[in-house]
Amino acid sequence: MTIPDIQLSIITPAYNEAANLPLLYRRIEKVLKDTAIGWEWIIVDDHSRDDTFEVVSEISGRDSHVKGIRLARNAGSHTAIKCGMDFCRGRCAVVMAADLQDPPETIPDLIGKWREGAKIVWAVREQRQGEKASTVGLSRLYYFLMKKIVGISEMPATGADFFLIDAQVIDALKQFNETHVSIFALITWLGFQQDFILYSKEARAHGESGWTLKKKLKLLADSVTAFSYFPIRFMSYLGFGVAICGFTYAIVTFVRALMGLPIQGWASLMCVVLVIGGIQMIMLGILGEYLWRTLDETKKRPKYLIEKTAASPSRQDNIS
Repeated sequence: MTIPDIQLSIITPAYNEAANLPLLYRRIEKVLKDTAIGWEWIIVDDHSRDDTFEVVSEISGRDSHVKGIRLARNAGSHTAIKCGMDFCRGRCAVVMAADLQDPPETIPDLIGKWREGAKIVWAVREQRQGEKASTVGLSRLYYFLMKKIVGISEMPATGADFFLIDAQVIDALKQFNETHVSIFALITWLGFQQDFILYSKEARAHGESGWTLKKKLKLLADSVTAFSYFPIRFMSYLGFGVAICGFTYAIVTFVRALMGLPIQGWASLMCVVLVIGGIQMIMLGILGEYLWRTLDETKKRPKYLIEKTAASPSRQDNIS
């Protein structure tokens, strides 16, 4: 088989990963240098505060396989991944993190499944080294909600953010211009033939994860509102249930009054007011999440802005 110039693109979003990128580069180069695969490595610096882009510039200056893109503002890892997909040229692309938790040595296994016909190949976590129990628990809860509540049943139960996708899938993703969405959930939702391999997620080599609880909660809200109307439907069920309780309580109060029994006073009234008021505020908050996302989509602002790029002189025109 004739290998095209670029058969494999590796896309890596990076935020404050200056210490990890040289180590990751050496491992990727070692895995791919003796293969007949034409490859490129696109590193998208998500407006890091350290020397990440300087490290990317140094690596790309001496290796034409590597090119870097620095975003003008921190846009999040999912947007950084989308940026990398917009500029990749491979017949397939592997998305992997920069923190060395996703072992590059797994790439040949992903490619093997792709050559067998799979358009999407997930690297599913069999083990997670160096992770807190709370982190693993929240991750499992997120994927449970996505499978059982949102309805994306194909999503791996233990999670997968290290994967390979075919160029056909990348072209399909480019048709979607949503801002607030999980790109992993979107890829699963697209369909296409999917397969998986199992791997052990390694401990982070250097630095601390920027994946904060705030970002995790936003991802959950984005994922649910982008793919499901369940929260709004649940509001209808909850409102109906509260109404039934209210009518029942009114009947009980009326009957007690006819029997000459004292009507419950201030304490019970406050409980009812606070409970109903709290439910109404939650409902307004859910509606507000959907409404705000709708408003934000209508603005049609660009998903990302590129501040600068880095590549060898022979490749600069490809990312300008």
